[in-house]
Amino acid sequence: MFALVDCNNFYASCERVFKPNLQRQPICILSNNDGCVIARSNEAKALGIPMGAPAFKFEKFFKANNVRIFSSNYALYGDMSARVMNLLAEFTPEIEVYSIDESFLKFTGFEQFFDLHLHAQKMKKRVEQGTGIPISIGIAPTKALAKVANRVAKKFPERTQGSYIIYTEEQRIKALKWLKIEDVWGIGRQHSIRLQKQQVFTAYDFTKLNDHWVKKQMSVVGLRLKKELEGKPTLDLEDVANKKAIATTRSFDRQYEDFSYIKERVSSFAVSCGEKMRKQKSCCNLIYVFIKTNRFQQNKPQYGRGISIQLPYPTNSSIDLMKHAIDGLKKIYKKGYAYKKAGVIVMGLVPEGRRQLALFTEENPKHDQLMKKIDELNRKVGRYKIKFGAQDLSKTWKMKQEHLSQAYTTSLQQIIEVKSS
Repeated sequence: MFALVDCNNFYASCERVFKPNLQRQPICILSNNDGCVIARSNEAKALGIPMGAPAFKFEKFFKANNVRIFSSNYALYGDMSARVMNLLAEFTPEIEVYSIDESFLKFTGFEQFFDLHLHAQKMKKRVEQGTGIPISIGIAPTKALAKVANRVAKKFPERTQGSYIIYTEEQRIKALKWLKIEDVWGIGRQHSIRLQKQQVFTAYDFTKLNDHWVKKQMSVVGLRLKKELEGKPTLDLEDVANKKAIATTRSFDRQYEDFSYIKERVSSFAVSCGEKMRKQKSCCNLIYVFIKTNRFQQNKPQYGRGISIQLPYPTNSSIDLMKHAIDGLKKIYKKGYAYKKAGVIVMGLVPEGRRQLALFTEENPKHDQLMKKIDELNRKVGRYKIKFGAQDLSKTWKMKQEHLSQAYTTSLQQIIEVKSS
């Protein structure tokens, strides 16, 4: 049996842990530089606030409806996620962290010795007491059905007590007939439109389609999903693998036309990508650089462009990455535009120890030791203390975060103090 554990309204719940007075109040979490809504509490959803809502357009609405606004506090959310996952790992050795707020657990043979409903309730109690984060649990014979069971648990919390198990064929069919096709895990917008044209409106309808048609229209991935929903396991837990691409992108605190400023930002993004690659011991073969204006300001000239640069050899040297990123920026930058966002993405990642060397060009052998020393010093004395000449040496990059909560669990200076009388 598989379990899908999902943290309810995770970002909002993290904020509520340390501010209990926010319970039952509408909460919205904003993206980098407080740009748009990326997470909402149930109360905010009930007010009709859409995902991706531009914060500046909804400012009056937020005030009129007493919506509490928070800047993204990823350090807090990441730490709280790790605490939740560590507690879940106490209940089974087989666990796959699927996202920051979701994980799959596998209970091989548990049903012979445990009441899985009681086991789920113990998990729920352990996590909620240990972290303050409410969770929903779905358990079923396959991963896809566990997703379905989780949706049932979340939709009917009073009836299910936050956990639901699909044991029988009757329960499976009833759940699939209830779930709309567009809400099925792995069914995207385009597939759902195509399926609705075939009179497929529920997950149950999908399981009644011909296997050959599903494979032809949705590839083997769609066929596996169909088998999973039929109760036939085809997906197992996956090991956490290194990323296939690494990105560092940011919206600026305001709009900039100055090339030198954007150049500094792109240089810093390239350095960040290099650090991330060295951490997972990989190198890249391709670097992609892009710049964009503010698409929400239609009264101003709009421009956006990106460029891919094939590297002469695989590298994770920040020096080489900066050089190629700046070369790419020079080719796509245009005067007369106010830029709001830029980014660097490294792709074609290969293991550091198995990179293919070039015949006529090679990386400076001194870079490897230099990067190791810089990473070591930054770990000891603080991140961004050691910088490169292309970066602004006097500036520590800080996003616009006017509604940022405290680093309750990751900074000794900001932990909650309890005073006893």
